[in-house]
Amino acid sequence: MVSFPSSHPSYLPTAAAALETGPATVLTVDIAIVGGGIIGLTLAAALRNSGLTIAIIEAQTPEQAASRQRAYAFSLTSAQIFQNLGLWPLVAPNITHFQGVRLSDGDHPQTVEFCPEDAGTDAVYYGAEHSVLMRALQQAVAAASIHSLSPARVVAVNAEAAATCLQVERDNHQLTLQATLVVAADGATSPLRQQAGISTFGWRYWQSCITALLEPEQPHQNTAYERFWPSGPFAILPLPGNRCQIVWTAPHAEAQALLNLPREQFMAELHRRYGSQMGRLKLLNEPRLFPVQLMQSRSYVQPRLALIGDAAHCCHPVGGQGLNMGIRDAAALAEVLVEAHQQGEDLGALSVLRRYERWRRRENWLILSFTDFLTRCFSNRFFPLVLLRQLGINVLHQVRPLRQSALRLMTGRFGRIPQIPDRR
Repeated sequence: MVSFPSSHPSYLPTAAAALETGPATVLTVDIAIVGGGIIGLTLAAALRNSGLTIAIIEAQTPEQAASRQRAYAFSLTSAQIFQNLGLWPLVAPNITHFQGVRLSDGDHPQTVEFCPEDAGTDAVYYGAEHSVLMRALQQAVAAASIHSLSPARVVAVNAEAAATCLQVERDNHQLTLQATLVVAADGATSPLRQQAGISTFGWRYWQSCITALLEPEQPHQNTAYERFWPSGPFAILPLPGNRCQIVWTAPHAEAQALLNLPREQFMAELHRRYGSQMGRLKLLNEPRLFPVQLMQSRSYVQPRLALIGDAAHCCHPVGGQGLNMGIRDAAALAEVLVEAHQQGEDLGALSVLRRYERWRRRENWLILSFTDFLTRCFSNRFFPLVLLRQLGINVLHQVRPLRQSALRLMTGRFGRIPQIPDRR
């Protein structure tokens, strides 16, 4: 067996039906999901009532896992997946339904505004807080017959021909978890991916991101903004209660210097980027800094192992694609596994798992390339490129079919859309 070093983060679950384990307990399941965040729980919710036995291993308590102060741009496709999972009534009243998304190039006066009519829906996008999505998912998983091990951590893995054995530690007790398939939803530094020897391709950007929660003086009108500056994009995500989250991208040294400024100077710089359209700004939390990377796993699957979400790929935050890519991964894998189960196939067989990989890895490459192109195209002062991108913004503004095509890409309404069973 191979033990994970103690420096690796624990793996966490979610739900009230916690399993009491003793020193010699053995639990056999069809699917073990390592990681009880939004992506892991989306997979579990999509598989509930499928006839498969599921276990989730999460390192934090459900309360800790849901308490992260973060908000996301939530796409139309992600919303449709949550509707099919029966979660939309819990989520929709507690998120922002964008009535506009405005893109601009720095101080260039021309903007592109995407509106619901461009998508043929009642909203362009949504703004969802981490806690809202987690509570809905945790409630769905808690109501199902799913084994939830939380807080718990994987301490060793032994991959065998017919199953994978996970040694799980919980409350100072050891549990042997035997699974036909293990799904790694354990984040960008995925110990399961590393232990399996799956290499990755990509790079760290020259930029870092500052996130903060604000309350503007004037109503945000349910309008999101993405402003491309030479130093990096600046996004404003409207949230319920007339709050906004900002994602401020800048070169590493500049971003760190901004965080080190006295609060009044920081707010002055923030207001300069934010604009005056909402009046004065009130900071509601401590700004946080995180680095940015592009990463794609060279394989999403091995026999008895599948990667989803950040364990499989990471992208630049421009366009708010990361979480939505992971939700589509989870829904796509669920669709593949349910179909395989109905056909009596081995869920951990490479022939089954390759269907998921062929589907999602190709589509994720498109999004990774798109976000990388946007970042490199707009984060510079090369004059011919400045003229070209401003021309592009003018064309997008004037040509609605082109604007609609761009919106389909941004909202995940391209390629093959997961058709998971309706759980409503």
